[in-house]
Amino acid sequence: MSNRHSHTVSHSISSPKAPPVMLDRTLSSRRSQPHLDFDFPSTAASSAVSPVPESPTSLADESKTKKPPLYLLATNYISRFGLIKSPCLCLSLCLLLIVFALFSLLLHSRSFVCVSSYDPISRVSLFGLDGVDSDFGSLGVPWCRSKHGKTVEWTSKDLINGLEEFVPIYETRPIKNNLYGMGFDHSFGLWFITRWLKPDIMIESGAFKGHSTWVLRQAMPDTPIISLTPRHPEKYLKKGPAYVDGNCTYFAGKNFVDFGSVDWEKVLKIHGISDFSRVLVFFDDHQNELKRLKQALKAGFHHLVFEDNYDTGTGDHYSLRQICDQFYIRGGGHSCFKDSDEARIRSKRKKFWEKAVDIDELCGPHEAWWGVRGEMRDNFNHNKTTISYGEHFQNSRFVESILDVYWELPPTAGPSLTHQTRYDPGRAPPPVVEDGRYRMFQRLGLDRLERSVFNGYTQMVYLQISKPES
Repeated sequence: MSNRHSHTVSHSISSPKAPPVMLDRTLSSRRSQPHLDFDFPSTAASSAVSPVPESPTSLADESKTKKPPLYLLATNYISRFGLIKSPCLCLSLCLLLIVFALFSLLLHSRSFVCVSSYDPISRVSLFGLDGVDSDFGSLGVPWCRSKHGKTVEWTSKDLINGLEEFVPIYETRPIKNNLYGMGFDHSFGLWFITRWLKPDIMIESGAFKGHSTWVLRQAMPDTPIISLTPRHPEKYLKKGPAYVDGNCTYFAGKNFVDFGSVDWEKVLKIHGISDFSRVLVFFDDHQNELKRLKQALKAGFHHLVFEDNYDTGTGDHYSLRQICDQFYIRGGGHSCFKDSDEARIRSKRKKFWEKAVDIDELCGPHEAWWGVRGEMRDNFNHNKTTISYGEHFQNSRFVESILDVYWELPPTAGPSLTHQTRYDPGRAPPPVVEDGRYRMFQRLGLDRLERSVFNGYTQMVYLQISKPES
């Protein structure tokens, strides 16, 4: 959920070898996913729940299923002209684009010297959405540093093969409109990671209507699931679609217990599990991820997935992405100077991407930019604790001391293909299917999906952790 290839041997996701132990490798290089120049032949998570009821305001703000505007539909339509065979039509189109580009120059520069490289509209007209994406990339994307630089075994090709298998599965989902829950990107990521690791048992903290439970079940049809969620998913059946799993132990409703309060050794012993390295824990509960990380480490878990790994300045809880946003980490750190290049870029991108963050939103009192305006947020924004940069720095060093693996799920496809308009693609890993690869997008069946399911991307991350070395 930023991504990259490894040089290890890969296996197809449809038939991975069953490992004696869960794979403990991850991708450690930043933003280095290869641009695939070939087409392969055809061959919801829980919006998470909290002990405190969600407020309508916060839910509306985190809606993940908005419809795309017309201008992105037109942009994607134009991008598909690359498939046209007629030389005359291609020549005419090229001339038209040249005229349009010159007109754009006249509009955006009184002296007709050049177009600002940070102007989203002119970048789209001259270079397409790829240019817009590359603008913000110069500011970097923070990448959490692992202790030994381990890498995941899966590759970009494995992700593409997985997409081809998962799309028809996703089309059978019982909850078609998972409003406030996981969209396609994270559903695929959870399914892919789970199917690859093949855990002996799966734990989810936050189930909402049960979409994430359904995804876990599709990945591992016979594996037990333990679900912790304040409201039982069956309660949602009265108002619409929901999913309740027959091989799932629910700690819900009156039986709800918070993840950090469970006696996991006792609970897992009932299921015949003694090896905690064979357990996968999925968090979609909108709780402080540093808190959850410490709880998971104390319990002895190794493999974790955090669904909402919010970028700095966004979200309703302290995330791994925020913790690892540090000056000493490549791609980390920010400037609150309002005349800086970063401020100008952010201001422009705010007009283009709904969830982009400008300097005024990023920076709080005394130029505090870490977390969300200098705050460590928790529990659906119900708790806002002001922290100093020194505390934020120490949090990062702690994470590094226990981190063996950090891998952010990339977006499924570029915004000109999915028509998503919410998250800023410049603050995300390169997509699995790059912009302009419409034939692959179509071949994988992604064109059959509602475009709204691609709007909910929030840098979902897979972690492997272990106790600090003495």
